[in-house]
Amino acid sequence: MYSQDSISGRRRGRSEPTAEMLSGLACSVCGADFRQAHDGDEAVVSHRDDKQLLACHGTCARMASGSVTGLDEPPLPLAERVRRHVPPPP
Repeated sequence: MYSQDSISGRRRGRSEPTAEMLSGLACSVCGADFRQAHDGDEAVVSHRDDKQLLACHGTCARMASGSVTGLDEPPLPLAERVRRHVPPPP
C-alpha cells in the first residue's frame, strides 16, 4: 500500500485546509465533497480550531491520521456540518 515515509511526506507537503475541509464538508486529503456523494463513509482524522477534519475511509484516512478508520470518534451529522459552515469572504 503506502509506506510510512510517503504518508509522512504527504502530511508535511499539504497546503492549508479550505473552508469546506474545516467545516467537515470535504475530504482533507483528496478534496471529495461529502455533500455531493454523501454515503456516510467519512472518518474524523484530526481537529483544528475545535472543528473535526474528515477524510474518506481507507487510504485518505490513513494518509491523514495513520489509521484506515481515522480516530475513534463519530463525525457530526452532515446537516449540522452544513449549518455550521462559514463560507470564505468574497
